[in-house]
Amino acid sequence: MTASELIRRSRAWAGLSQRQLAERAGTSGPAISFYETGERVPRLDTLERIIGATGAELTVAVHLDGCRPDPKDTARRLRDVLDLAEALPQRHDPELRYPVLRDLLG
Repeated sequence: MTASELIRRSRAWAGLSQRQLAERAGTSGPAISFYETGERVPRLDTLERIIGATGAELTVAVHLDGCRPDPKDTARRLRDVLDLAEALPQRHDPELRYPVLRDLLG
């Protein structure tokens, strides 16, 4: 999805006019119009501010083909998840039963 589509859809979702969005985002109405028509492309920080002004959140993900994750980073993330799991309260309820497929199928 292009930046112009993203801005248009987010603005429509929020029910805002271009002028209202511009006021909330701290920019001008013509700037929003230029961005929505694709006449100009906003910088990433500007796009994030505009999308945030609609009440939505911009998330950027980068996926590089052939790029391998750093093993140290992966290990750190796994350790963080395991630490979080240990911090959660344990539930040992003898009455707790987990359904199996045959129970669900009747």
